[in-house]
Amino acid sequence: MQIDKHTIVTLAYSVADSEGNLVDAGEHPLTYLHGGYGGIFEKIEEELLGQVAGFQKDIRLQPEEAFGEYDAELVMIEPRDLFPEDIEVGMQFERASSNEDEDGTLYTITDIAEGKVVVDGNHPLAGMALVFSCTVSAVRAATTEEIEHGHVHGEGGHLH
Repeated sequence: MQIDKHTIVTLAYSVADSEGNLVDAGEHPLTYLHGGYGGIFEKIEEELLGQVAGFQKDIRLQPEEAFGEYDAELVMIEPRDLFPEDIEVGMQFERASSNEDEDGTLYTITDIAEGKVVVDGNHPLAGMALVFSCTVSAVRAATTEEIEHGHVHGEGGHLH
């Protein structure tokens, strides 16, 4: 079966930065609903369209095609007393959005010093060009329920 809109695609993959340093070893297969459902980057969907199980490809993604450009405005320094006592560098929290239809931004604590906490709302891979290396492991037709819900159900996907 060929990869097309409304197919479930399973990939063996790894991700490296532009210098070849491994960013994600892809320990578990990636399974997503193909066809603009947001389960994988658009450029990867475009490159895989029409392919079949066994297809292999290295797909180069510029920052804007992956996790976006680094935005210095998403780095903030906040007073330490705004946070619970037990915070540590690396902890993450979601800052609520004023728009209830929008998800809040996920922030990572990057530094705690001198009564201040530095938080960063950028994705850790923002601003990086990446190489997504993949092999198509399987392709199947999506179920009506998966199409209605916009994501994979069962093994490798979302369970209700």
